Amino acid sequence: MSSTPFQCQYTPSFAALLQQLNTSIALSTYQAGKVVLISPKDNQRIIQLPRSFRKAMGMALHQDRMAIATLDEVIVLRNSKELATHYPDKPKVYDNLYMPRATFFTGALDIHDLEWGKDGLYAVNTIFSCICRIDANYNFTPVWNPPFISHLAAEDRCHLNGMAMRNGQPAYATAFNQGDTPKSWRPDILKTGVIMEVPSGNIIADGLAMPHSPRLYQDGLYVLQSGKGKITRIDPTTGTQTTVFEYPGFLRGMDRIGDILFVGISQIRASSKTFEKIDDRLKQASAGIIAVHIPTGKLLGQLAYQTSVEEIYDVKILPGMLRPNILSPLQEDHKRGLTTPFATYWGQQAE
Repeated sequence: MSSTPFQCQYTPSFAALLQQLNTSIALSTYQAGKVVLISPKDNQRIIQLPRSFRKAMGMALHQDRMAIATLDEVIVLRNSKELATHYPDKPKVYDNLYMPRATFFTGALDIHDLEWGKDGLYAVNTIFSCICRIDANYNFTPVWNPPFISHLAAEDRCHLNGMAMRNGQPAYATAFNQGDTPKSWRPDILKTGVIMEVPSGNIIADGLAMPHSPRLYQDGLYVLQSGKGKITRIDPTTGTQTTVFEYPGFLRGMDRIGDILFVGISQIRASSKTFEKIDDRLKQASAGIIAVHIPTGKLLGQLAYQTSVEEIYDVKILPGMLRPNILSPLQEDHKRGLTTPFATYWGQQAE
């Protein structure tokens, strides 16, 4: 008997929470090469929409724009409610539709976090150990690197991976260590992670276990200690750390709506020597998403995949969207959706 793609189990509270919040979730899974939209069908059921993006990693949202980092490109999409309403395959089903509008050919940079800033699109260029801007001028334009990185080289020296924004500029970055040689971060991944202030490079927290997904909110800087299954809140001025929640899984990818965090969980790669050092209790979890109530530290709901999804990189909230759609450049039908400043059109199916 063949298994159903993207088969998952979830608590009834997970669907009810999405319905109550009037929101959907986008997740990227580089292992499956998909961006998956998860929406509430009603108070008890969800509906999923997976789309193909090669090695989908970081995602960025700003107003009606979305950007997705892929294997060797950054793809920019724009939302159109009008095209959604008249989507030829399913008219009057979707309330929003992200359509491909531009592609930046970056080369294989292993881009992790991706965010819109006030002067363009910022990316964490993990291969070159820097934060860069993505635009039509170059494959990438370096704008910052940790002070311990002596020069740019395609060597993944410290596994720079995460970026938190403030006022449209990178404000904090995470790395697995402070090394300056190729893949120097591998030997002691559970003890050498750091969070740095940008642009000073000052270390505000160290000794972290594989930090990912730093996010700056009004009540502090949140980061996932993936190697310990911890959501940690850090006071940027004092470096004081508070554990918000612990879960026996590899946490990566986080977004917030109100007092609720939605956090991705990935399976541990059995074949990876790097992950051998991680506590066995973290190796039992299925890939999925958990919802955590920040004030109480309680688990409000969760979703776990049985098929297709093993590793998640990013998680984004899509507020006000109960049935969004997204089209990939790999789909021919995206070429039929035309937008102008004055009107939108769906073209005829090519014969």
